[in-house]
Amino acid sequence: MKVAILDDYQGVALQLADWSPVADRAEITVFTDHLADPDDVVARLAPFDVVFVMRERTPLPREVLERLPRLRMIASNGKVNAAIDMAAAQQQGIEVSGSGGTAAGTVEMTWALILSAARALPTENASLRSGGWQTGVGTELAGRTLGVLGLGRIGSRVARVGAAFGMDVIAWSQNLTPAAAEAAGARWVDRDTLLDTADVLSIHLRLSDRTRGLIGADALARMKPTALLINTSRGPIVDEAALVSALRADRLGGAGLDVFDTEPLPAQHPLRSLDNVVATPHIGYVTDRQYRRFFADAVAAISDWLDRNSGAAR
Repeated sequence: MKVAILDDYQGVALQLADWSPVADRAEITVFTDHLADPDDVVARLAPFDVVFVMRERTPLPREVLERLPRLRMIASNGKVNAAIDMAAAQQQGIEVSGSGGTAAGTVEMTWALILSAARALPTENASLRSGGWQTGVGTELAGRTLGVLGLGRIGSRVARVGAAFGMDVIAWSQNLTPAAAEAAGARWVDRDTLLDTADVLSIHLRLSDRTRGLIGADALARMKPTALLINTSRGPIVDEAALVSALRADRLGGAGLDVFDTEPLPAQHPLRSLDNVVATPHIGYVTDRQYRRFFADAVAAISDWLDRNSGAAR
């Protein structure tokens, strides 16, 4: 049996879990680089029976899965991985497993981005490192309005932190009710009021056909020119071209982004260089405890599959 671990950017997969239950029965290969071209992905994965994928780093759509006749099992972190074509996997007889996890890392990352953008921490840090001193005037959050777009397990915790900072917390999503908003410590408002009044707009929605492009040019135009847009969910929820245009024209106060349309973000992408953007490389869930859970659950799932499929390599 051959097992591939994909997109282990930091080279930590084998360190953060005991892989011996798998290694005793299968050959494990770890890939620390990322392949974007589907043909390259197919060529890499052709020899493997089992693949572990980290989030949506390497998509496994039908056109890839159908070209991998040897693949029998996919392990992924998280309960849902939108980058795996589940119908195609089922039709190919490929078993798919998920893992547990927590919301803590993404909640904390959201607030790291909010505070970094509000106080221009990257700019101030760069000034100090280069021998300079203070360069601007930061934004105080107390008394300002935090708009939470999506009040689920992550958004509700972001809302509670906002209240602790003394912010007026408002929220909206398609299915959110006033009662549910109140239970999470927020005040329900309609979509236009959320956009019009938020000093910080933080996005916490799953990517779907309904949410793709939800924050487009019209939504960005409604926002205050001093407002901060924070996205730690999925890049395509925001129209990236419209966002870049608004940031370049100073129609927004700034953005804090951990997710993008294309990941890794292309080297020459404008979001890498705009002064009013704090950008991080999708690390909201990249924490020690989260990774240990992800990899431990992957070992358990793959080991269980090997127990049930000994000698079943194609």
